[in-house]
Order: sequence, then structure tokens, then C-alpha cells
Amino acid sequence: MRELDEIDWGALEHAYGAATDVPGHLRALYRPEEAAEAADELLTNVHHSGGCVVSSAVAALPFLVRAAADPDVTVRTDLLDLVACFAHEGNTVAPRWVARGWAEAWDSAVTALLPLLHDPSAEVRRAVAGALGEARPRAAEVLALLWARWGTETDTAVRQGIVEAVRDLVPHTDRERERTVGRLRDLTGPEAEPGVRLRAVEALRTALPGTVDPRHARVVVDVLAGGELGGRSVTQALRLLGADRTTATGLIVRLLGHADVTIRRGALEAAAGELGRWRSAVPALLPAVAGLLDDPEPENRLFTARVLGMCGAAARPWADRLAAMTTDEGEPCLPAQDHALWALARAGDPRCVAPLARRLGGERIGFAYCSVHSPSWWTHELSLSETLGPLAAHAEVLLPPLRAALADAGSLDARRALCQVLTDWGPAAAPAIPELIGLLETDGAVWALDALAAIGPEAAAAVDRARLRTLLRVRPPGQPFAPAGLALAYGRLTGDREPARELLLPRLTEPYGDARALTLLGELGAAGVPYADRLRELLHQDDTGWLPLRAGEALWRVTGRADEVVPALVAAIEPYAGGGVTRAVTETVRLLGRIGPAAAPAVPVLRAFLDADERPVEHGGWRSVPEDDELCAAARTALYAVSASDRASE
Repeated sequence: MRELDEIDWGALEHAYGAATDVPGHLRALYRPEEAAEAADELLTNVHHSGGCVVSSAVAALPFLVRAAADPDVTVRTDLLDLVACFAHEGNTVAPRWVARGWAEAWDSAVTALLPLLHDPSAEVRRAVAGALGEARPRAAEVLALLWARWGTETDTAVRQGIVEAVRDLVPHTDRERERTVGRLRDLTGPEAEPGVRLRAVEALRTALPGTVDPRHARVVVDVLAGGELGGRSVTQALRLLGADRTTATGLIVRLLGHADVTIRRGALEAAAGELGRWRSAVPALLPAVAGLLDDPEPENRLFTARVLGMCGAAARPWADRLAAMTTDEGEPCLPAQDHALWALARAGDPRCVAPLARRLGGERIGFAYCSVHSPSWWTHELSLSETLGPLAAHAEVLLPPLRAALADAGSLDARRALCQVLTDWGPAAAPAIPELIGLLETDGAVWALDALAAIGPEAAAAVDRARLRTLLRVRPPGQPFAPAGLALAYGRLTGDREPARELLLPRLTEPYGDARALTLLGELGAAGVPYADRLRELLHQDDTGWLPLRAGEALWRVTGRADEVVPALVAAIEPYAGGGVTRAVTETVRLLGRIGPAAAPAVPVLRAFLDADERPVEHGGWRSVPEDDELCAAARTALYAVSASDRASE
């Protein structure tokens, strides 16, 4: 590979700088003991997370294709997948992010890849079909060759890969479109493999956008009912139904009773997706979902309990069954017990309290000390603080074991989570004041002081103010936010705002202000009047997000005038009436409720939030329904507050 030495790799770039390591990795592809690591390094360094085609990718491409074509190389499919990644970025990112020479290099690579459609290895044929699906400039030619290969291909996985490549190419040519559409329609017939049928429907929807063909729904229903998905998930298959929610709902209900455990699990995930997106899906799907609380597969029982918990109060009809799952006799799978407890807590059922108290006092709590935010249906551990936070009314039962757990907490994560629960409980957490004071000398001081401030006067009377002033000078390692957090909590607890003023208010002169400084000004009220003009500037600096909320609340509390704040707050949430609601939007709605009748201009958008069937929050994860519940509760409270003057005049 002397050609490698003819390239000035030092003048080329990858994700970590000069590409001087690339030739070594390319040579290592031919050494079996080093090939896998070399391929991984090339993926990490040259492709990285995508978003561009770097200059080293252009130079490396012919060598990658050559290695992928060599039967002695052990990582051929990995290299073809990497080539496909490069080509996908070249097809989709803005031209300014594609290195010079890529189009010519990719065209040459396509020519070299085409013979691999006939490689003896089925895995290689499948992978090269995926790469050729990115050959957009030569779509007509490649489509013809893919169909030619189809005529002799016997491997099911390769046949599925060919249809996927056809799907990706057909929008980029008119010459082969009619012929391709006809072939794809033939492949939806019952004689084709289930996976091929689904992929053919998917390709037809791509080739004929906007066309509604009843046959597509029949194919999806037929394949899903048979339970042979050919590598597709239930959720992927259901997407092919498009906007036909009636058919999708009926099919999900049917699949929840399927004999195959994996199909039932897929149906549960599909149901979760529908429930997380559509409010009307709850009465249509939740009863069928709840039936799987008795599924013989523990993972399915766990998932079912989690779906019910996600839906909160709507799960109350099944509270008895959930309560039965909170013991070893009723549910031998401990993680499923955890999820049943969370579901009861979300539903507001007090039968979760005693088992949670036992968990706090036992060796296995079963809940995580941190919160996970992921757009997925992973069944990771649930958050302890989020589970216990709404249970302040049951503090009498939960506090004794929680205080013991706080005293024995062996990690910062544990101390933080337990303090967050006590902060949520506020004055009800007063019996834990001694343990919280003890934490002021630990790395959990910020969260302990927050909890003490939330408890209020009883905590203020118990702490040594001089000791707290000393604490304000501490800089816990790894906690750059600690000084500001401590200063704010100290002011709330003691009424002495001077440390926070000295630390935070100078930051208002910075280009983007400071969130904690804005919080402080709101808490100062009329004493913050000298900063009113700066708050007005910040109020209009961003159209949406946290800044209008924080600056708006501070300005309202400082001046007492809602008229100059409400229009900006309403403008900040109006774009989200159709979806994408964030935490900042929900908190802004809460602020409008606190403002009261003067927030009347917000009424149309508040009603839009409540009237929507499609939840206006982000979809695709466990938080969709809880976040929608919070938004709706905040909107109802705000509407009630806005109408206060009307009720008073009646």
C-alpha cells in the first residue's frame, strides 16, 4: 500500500486534528489481530458523530473500499457500514460541511462497490446494498443492478437489504421509478417473505409520497398478525400505517394478546408510543395494556407497570392489581415490584407508602439516586426523588427510614437525592433538620441548605448563622455552581440577602445575564428596582426559553407591573401550542397562573394546550405523559387564576 505514503495525511483533518494516524489504521485492517480495533478507530476519528465529511474521509475512501473487497480482511462489513456512513453524510449535510473532492471519490467508490453485490459472503452483499443505497447521483444505474441481483439472490437478509436500498434510491430517479414501483407492489404479496413485504410497503410510501393505498394497511396487519417481522420491530411496522390511527390501535390491542412474548413486548412499546403522543389513546389502549400485568414474562409485567405509571391517575382502575405486585408473593420480579410502586405513587394511591418505607430502611431501595432523561423506552431504574417527591402528605411514615438513610448515605448521589425529596416536602420535612444540619459539612451541603430553606422558619431557628456564613466561603471540588446555590439558599433561610447580592448581581452586566441573579432579583422584590431597566433588556433578548421566563418573573416581582411582562411571556409560549413544549414553557404557564387576572392575554394559548389531542410535549419516552400532565395542571390553574376577578364579580 505504497499509495498511502504518497498522501500528506498531516495536511488532512479528522475529528481530533491532523489525520496522521489514519494510514496506520488502514494498514492494520489487513492484520486480523488488529483489524477490529483499527476499524473502530477509523469510525471514531474519521466519521466521529457525523455532521460532515472531513478531508481524511475523502482520502481514506478508496483504501476502505479496497479492503472491503479483499476476502482476507476480517472486518469487511464494518468497513462497508463506515463507507455508508460517509456517503450518507455527503448526501445530507450542507455542502460547506463536505470536503473538496468527495463527489468524485464517492463516484469512483460506487464503481468499485458494484461487483460486491455478487460476493460469496451474504453479509458482505447485505452491507454493500446498504452502502449503494446512498449512490444517489447514479440511482437509475444502481437500481437496475440491484433488481438484476434480486433475480438470483436467495438470502432473505440480503433481499431485505436490497429493498431498503431501493427505498433510498427511488426518490432520486425518474427513469426507473415506474418499473421499481411495479416490482415493489409485487413484493407486497403473500408469497414474499414477511420482512420483504414490510420493506416493500416502506419503499412504496417513499416512492409515492402522499399516496394512500389500502393494500399497505392490509400487508402490515397481515404480517404483524403472523408474528414474523423479518428484523422489523412492531413499532417500525406500525409506522407504515401512517395516520390511520384506528387501524393501528386495533392492531396493537390484538398484538397485546399475541402468543409470542416478543410480539407482546413490541406491542407494549407501540402502545406506550401511542399513549405518550395522543391523549385519546388512553381509554382506547390502557385497558388492553393493563391485561399484561399478568403476563408470564417478568419483563413484560415490568413494562406494563411502567406504562400504567406513566399514565398516572388514569391507571387507578388497576390500582388493586398494582398493589398486589408490591410484595414477593404477588410479584417475584423485584424490578417489576419497583415499577408497580412507582405506578401507585403516580396514581396517588397511598398503598405505595408502607412498601416504600420498607425499601428506604432495607438493603435494596430499588430506585436510582439520579434521574434519567432519554428519548426511549428503556426500563432503567426509576428516580427515588421523583417517586417520593409528591408524597409529602405521608411524611410521617416515610421520614423515619428516610432520615436513617440520610444519616447513612455513603455517596454524594444518595445525599443529593434524599435532600431533593426533603426540599420537595418543605415544612413537612422539619423532623429531618438535625440530619440536614449534619450534611452542611459534606459535599451535599448545597442540597442540604436548599432543603433547610424549603422547611422554613423552624429550620432557620435551628441553624447557627455564623456557621452558615463560613459555609458560604467553601468551594466544594467539582461543584462550580455551589457558591451561587449556597448564597441563594442562605438568603431564603435567614433573610440575609447580602452574600447573594454581592456574588450574583454583578453578573447581570454579562452578555447573557445569569439565571441565579434573575432568581435573586425576583426574590428581592421592590429592592431590585435599580435593575429594572436591565431586566427589560433581558426580557426581550430571547424570544423563547428560560430567559423570558426568568427575566419576566423578576421584572414583575420587582415592579409589580404585569402589563409589560405578560405579552413577552405569552409570546414565549405561543409557538409551542402545536408541540415541542419544554420545561421552560410549563414553568412560564405556572408563572402566568401566579400573575392571575392580568395574565388574561394568555387564555387562548392556555386553552390550546388543554384542548389538544396530540400531547404538545416531546414524544417518544417515559416522560411524555407526566410532562403533559404537568402542563395541563399548570394551564388549568392559570385559567382558574385568570378568571378570579370574574368569579368575584358574580
